[in-house]
Amino acid sequence: MTDSAPVRKKYRRESSSQSSESDDDYTPYVPVKDRKKAQLINLGRLTQLKGETLQKTKSSSENDEDDEDMQILGRKSNISLLDQHTELKKMAEAKKESAMEKQLKEEEKILESVAERKALMGVAELAKGIEYKNPIRTSWRAPRCVLLLSEAKRNKIREKLHILVEGDEVPPPCRTFKEMKLNPAIIHGLEAKGIKKPTPIQIQGIPAVLAGRDMIGIAFTGSGKTLVFILPLMMFCLEQEYKLPFMKNEGPYGLIICPSRELAKQTHDIINYYAQHIKNDGLPAIRCCLAIGGAPVSEATDVISRGVHIMVATPGRLMDMLDKKIVCLDVCRYLCMDEADRMIDMGFEEDVRTIFSYFKSQRQTLLFSATMPKKIQNFARSALVKPITINVGRAGAASLNVIQEVEYVKQEAKIVYMLECLQKTAPPVLIFAEKKQDVDAIHEYLLLKGVEAVAIHGGKDQEERSKAVEAYRNGQKDVLVATDVASKGLDFADVQHVINYDMPDDVENYVHRIGRTGRSGKTGIATTFINKSNDESVLLDLKHLLIEAKQKVPPFLAQLQSENEKYLYLGDERGCSYCGGLGHRITDCPKLEAVQNKQASNIGRRDYLASNAADY
Repeated sequence: MTDSAPVRKKYRRESSSQSSESDDDYTPYVPVKDRKKAQLINLGRLTQLKGETLQKTKSSSENDEDDEDMQILGRKSNISLLDQHTELKKMAEAKKESAMEKQLKEEEKILESVAERKALMGVAELAKGIEYKNPIRTSWRAPRCVLLLSEAKRNKIREKLHILVEGDEVPPPCRTFKEMKLNPAIIHGLEAKGIKKPTPIQIQGIPAVLAGRDMIGIAFTGSGKTLVFILPLMMFCLEQEYKLPFMKNEGPYGLIICPSRELAKQTHDIINYYAQHIKNDGLPAIRCCLAIGGAPVSEATDVISRGVHIMVATPGRLMDMLDKKIVCLDVCRYLCMDEADRMIDMGFEEDVRTIFSYFKSQRQTLLFSATMPKKIQNFARSALVKPITINVGRAGAASLNVIQEVEYVKQEAKIVYMLECLQKTAPPVLIFAEKKQDVDAIHEYLLLKGVEAVAIHGGKDQEERSKAVEAYRNGQKDVLVATDVASKGLDFADVQHVINYDMPDDVENYVHRIGRTGRSGKTGIATTFINKSNDESVLLDLKHLLIEAKQKVPPFLAQLQSENEKYLYLGDERGCSYCGGLGHRITDCPKLEAVQNKQASNIGRRDYLASNAADY
């Protein structure tokens, strides 16, 4: 047999199951584009799974947000970069908003913690649980032509005059003194002073007071706030005198409390001016007494003995007279606190609460100031019944009629440079200094240089202070040098220039100081000396106050930056809700910090004294 090729055995085809196994080993061709797409999808799923795992393990809210971001990015990794950027931007803005909300919540907590727990009410009323729910009713009604105005038209008048109103059932604004139904004798008195039409605060404020409403009045310095509470009170007193004349030792019907003696005397003089016009027209006499420290009590008791309609007082003297029962508030139905926020800041809050306890029934309460932070407004509302808040401009804003100039002057060069500044304008000029010894030094220096100057501060007796103010007011003296006793509420005619020898520690005092010029629609200049000795937080407040009033900001102020600059304008409240400063928030308020430190030191001292007393 010859060799031959091996015989190949032929087998039948295996079953279909075997053939399918062999097919699995085969990998079909996939285009590059499709392969990349599949990879991206897989990556997205992996990232999503990773995000879900992290979300389970982390419990904090911040980590939850980050995980959510990872999930979104994972799912959308096949979206264009531009779309991803847009989404990330939205997420960043949302985070920013949440940070702002967090800041606002923190501020609310701080404001709540520092808020006064005790209401600004009398002790007897609090003890008996007496609560007045409705305002006092008066006989005054607005004229028909005013009442027929629709609410839309009333709001249009307010918008035009920049009047902001809060409260229920606000009386309509009256654009003339005749619409307010003031007595002709009072209108003649206004015309004699050259006052022909009311200012914005008077347009809304006088009708609100005449209607018997409790009120918080906030308007810039020199806007005519004094007449808002004086003229309605004169009308009420006339009405009382017509119905039933005041007997001996009766009264007062109205009480006006002022933080300083000078402001109380000025208010008393204005009331007497209109009372004289009323008397000249043959109407019943309106009697007003002045009760201030440094003046004889006999002057007040002489008027009280004849029956007094209005009493103007400082808290200390009034407390003394109430305690000695020289005066009583049994028939008093009208209470006004001028520069109310400064009074509470100056430590008269407990005195005011005690004064409230001498009232025998409900009274109409009015609070007025140019600077009234949210903290004071919230606190004051506890004493008011359905109050109306009337705001002309921001609380604490400087008058736009004052040109504010801020100059960097070294401490040793101040007094010489001040003499140069006096050349800027014609007299009268007002110079403010923080310390009594600085006031005396400036006064002496000006007298040596031949300048007709007078000075006032808390260390001088009342007679000397009164004579100095009168001499300056009557034009006998060109310059008045003063501490902050002359900064609140005083009205000097035609003051051309205010010089701040030093920047006050509180920006509210600065606003009151410069408000002595640029009054009643006239313009004035305010020059302020600053240097390295000034606290940076006060300078930041000053910087933002200048920006708000559209004044020139000097380079050395412009370069100052706050750490929390981004949080200065949050929500409805700008700046600090505790002190009203625009350069910081309540979380960084130096005034609040100082108050808290003082309280802490007093607590420690009180505990120490108490423990010593216990030992003995």
